Amino acid sequence: MIFSGQTLIVNRATLHILNLINLYIMEKPKKFPEQKQNLPGNEFQMKPQPEIIRENYVGSGKLLGKVAFITGGDSGIGRSVAVHFAREGANIAIVYLKEDQDAIETRELIKKEGRECLLLSGDLKDEKFCKAAVKKCHTSFGKINIVVNNAAVQFSTTDFEKVTTAQIQKTFETNIYPYFYITKAALPLLQEGDTIINTSSVTAYRGSEHLIDYASTKGAIVSFTRSLSTMLAEKKIRVNGVAPGPIWTPLIVASFDKIADFGKDNPMKRAGQPSEVAPAYVFLACEDSSYITGQFIHINGGEIVA
Repeated sequence: MIFSGQTLIVNRATLHILNLINLYIMEKPKKFPEQKQNLPGNEFQMKPQPEIIRENYVGSGKLLGKVAFITGGDSGIGRSVAVHFAREGANIAIVYLKEDQDAIETRELIKKEGRECLLLSGDLKDEKFCKAAVKKCHTSFGKINIVVNNAAVQFSTTDFEKVTTAQIQKTFETNIYPYFYITKAALPLLQEGDTIINTSSVTAYRGSEHLIDYASTKGAIVSFTRSLSTMLAEKKIRVNGVAPGPIWTPLIVASFDKIADFGKDNPMKRAGQPSEVAPAYVFLACEDSSYITGQFIHINGGEIVA
């Protein structure tokens, strides 16, 4: 095939423009306008809006025909995981507390991917609700293949003496108890090759002086994941986790008073976006990670933890 010099110039110009567009799309915010919400936070009110999925992310059927049950799936990391799973071919059930507008938007995003989405609103601190939610997902879709335990709450407190008993109870009852409730309800429905993915945090590994109770629950999730992975290995059900660092989600604007420089305290000098976390869940949910269990993927902007 013969190309003229003019054709080569046009092609190079087009390629240069596409590269510039990709750089613009990939550019992540390094500073945020001050804003404040009440817990649990609403994504539709955030400025700027979190990036849910890269425009150039191409699904390849990694989860085709699967059903995923995701807690905290209405917004933030959970929403991003749901949309990525849908683009990979999975139908989704998302559990959320009361953020209806965010949940409905997530459902629409999943529908745009050509997949089905079941919304389940309720309080995960209630074991009966957890059992009912898992049962409804199974009844609606006929199976459950992927369980993502993700919902969490946090309260920033710099004075340890002000960490109240009520706060400790709410943090533990929200962040770790439901992992037991949901997993116990789902386990009889899971088959060989199915997966459980738990969301921990960088704070589980390095601690956090202003999130002591939160970090403690995230440490518990690490131990929960490792222990459960050993227990379920013979059943060939893999159990892994993701330990995100500072990610731009509704929990951040609802937890902290000052957020302009949120996420700058890491080697990459910026917060991460949900779109940068969710592909790790895809990897752990699909056959690409068939020889991995009891492990955590650290997505934290380069902070070295052990």
